[in-house]
Amino acid sequence: MTRSFAHVACLDWSGQAVERPRGIALAIDAGDGEAPKLLAPAGGWSRAAVLDWLIAHATAGTDMIVGIDFSPAFPFVDAGAFFPGWSASPADARKLWALVDDLCAGDPHLSVSGFVDHPEASRHFRRHGGRLGDLFPGGAGRMRVVEQRCRATGLGAAQSCFNLVGAAQVGKSSLSGMRLLHRLAGRVPVWPFDPVPARGPLIVEIYTTIAARRASVRGGSKIRTAEALDAALATLGRRPHRPLARYDDHATDAILTAAWLRHAIADRDLWHPPGLDDTIRQTEGWTFGVT
Repeated sequence: MTRSFAHVACLDWSGQAVERPRGIALAIDAGDGEAPKLLAPAGGWSRAAVLDWLIAHATAGTDMIVGIDFSPAFPFVDAGAFFPGWSASPADARKLWALVDDLCAGDPHLSVSGFVDHPEASRHFRRHGGRLGDLFPGGAGRMRVVEQRCRATGLGAAQSCFNLVGAAQVGKSSLSGMRLLHRLAGRVPVWPFDPVPARGPLIVEIYTTIAARRASVRGGSKIRTAEALDAALATLGRRPHRPLARYDDHATDAILTAAWLRHAIADRDLWHPPGLDDTIRQTEGWTFGVT
């Protein structure tokens, strides 16, 4: 199947433990050939404000697909569990989201120290100062099936959500994203955990590097100038963008990926990747754009 959407949004996310992380950016593509527009509230986005924005569109029934740049679950298939040996290890992704949110109930701004510092959960992570939990397997760490696939096909160097340190760490942003998904309480379907609805909003996981590769971004996957952003947008049939106050990775990632996602949702194969089975649909999920 494929489905059209009136609006396409891309959300670049952040796990930074502050109220308004600089790494959150949100862009909207209206499907009119213009470059996606960045939504930039005064003072920047908070995770709570993003949650409110999503709930408002769910309530209104907005016909919109929202790409989110975080992993909605941990690896499961490789070991038959998210956290092998832990009696509280959940059986599926939604129960994982609930566990993360419960253990982080005392953390403000949807931050996640209550989980990463938990005596059982912490055993599975590469943590602060490079310390390894005794159940962290070493190397790059455990990865979901889709992350392994992403690496194998050369789409990008996907990282393990069990890594909490270094410039490439994605664990904290993914955990805070799981809190967001739990707080949505099923009001917005999340692919592939939920069926694609006939109308209304839908969330998919995206990887901004894929959009950059499809737009032939030179010198890696990051864009930091107006000229480079317009050149990438042109490959996707978009007009030059409205000038930005600041050209950082987060803003340009959100804009370019929203433009790419508008094209990608028309590709039937991306909705039916060959590696996506029922177990993965219930546990690990999948990154839209990986086949």
